[in-house]
Amino acid sequence: MSENSHHLILGELVDFLSGKTIPDTHDERYRQQIARHLMTDLGFDKSDIEAGREITINTTGRSAVVKADFIVYRNQRAVMMINYAPGSLVTRRLPTLALSRLIFDYQIPFVVITNGQDAELISGKTGKVEGEGLSAIPGPDHPFIQSLPDCEMVSAKRRSQAEKIAFACLVDGSCMVENACDAC
Repeated sequence: MSENSHHLILGELVDFLSGKTIPDTHDERYRQQIARHLMTDLGFDKSDIEAGREITINTTGRSAVVKADFIVYRNQRAVMMINYAPGSLVTRRLPTLALSRLIFDYQIPFVVITNGQDAELISGKTGKVEGEGLSAIPGPDHPFIQSLPDCEMVSAKRRSQAEKIAFACLVDGSCMVENACDAC
C-alpha cells in the first residue's frame, strides 16, 4: 500500500483511454471496465470521453479536489457523468448528483453511479432514477443522448448546496465541525 492511499496497490496497468501506466487497484480495474464498456459496447469514441476530471470544491472556508471518473460529450457538450463507487449505489446517488452540478455552469443531463457490477442512470434535472443496470447506460445513438433538451443553468443557490453535499460526502475528513467526530 502506498503511504498516501487507502487502496491496495496491486502493481501497474495501462490505462485504456490514455495508454499511460497507472497504479493497479481494485477500484481502477472497475474504472477500466467502465471505459471499455463506453467504447467497445456502447460505441462512444475515445475523443468523447474525458477521464479523471478534477473539480475543486469550496465551502465554509475549506476546499478540496475530487474527481469525476468520466464525462461523456456529444457535439462538444457534456451529456453524461459517470462515477464509480464501491458498495451501495443508493448511498452514492446524492453526492454524485451534487458533483455533476459543480463541473460546468449547466447541469449535465445524465448522471450514472456504478459499482462496476450494477449502475443507476439518474436524470440530472430531477434526480430521479431513469434506469438500472449497466445496460441502462445510454450509448451515443440512444434517444436520451440524441434528443437532449437545452442546457439548464445551475443556480448559485443550487451550486452552493451541491458544494456542501459533495464536500461532506466525497472528501475524507470533511467534518464541518471541529472535533465533532473521532474519525476526522
